Amino acid sequence: MKTRLIMKTKTDKILEIWHKHFADEENQYSEFEPSDIEYFVGCMLYNHFAFSKSLENLKTMDVSYDFLSSCGEEYDEIQAILKEIEFASEEESLDFLISFVEESRAKYTSSELYLLNRLQKHLQTLQNIYSGAIDVAPVDFQNPLYR
Repeated sequence: MKTRLIMKTKTDKILEIWHKHFADEENQYSEFEPSDIEYFVGCMLYNHFAFSKSLENLKTMDVSYDFLSSCGEEYDEIQAILKEIEFASEEESLDFLISFVEESRAKYTSSELYLLNRLQKHLQTLQNIYSGAIDVAPVDFQNPLYR
């Protein structure tokens, strides 16, 4: 429980840095939504945790070029904090990330939740894989017309 609180403090610090950075409209990209910050921090955590049981198509959740190109010099500080966020198991990491997304969703209106809802669905699928509720099957991204 103490570890979880320490890691939450670290994610809160990341959010504080980027919310302050993006509060300046000069730093915002087109179609910026404040909820984008939580979404992209969630994606960065997802990539950082590198879940071994994630579906092949979920192993790398891309962090948007627009966001990364607008996040400023704070990016290095955030990467350093992110590297300190570690748990004893993948299951603990997943539980932490699910809680992070749930808390983030509570901050915004339904019209601002598109990206966070998308991340939540990915995490629910991963949670079902870890619990054994569904089996992992490879995803075939081949165009059926060219087989």
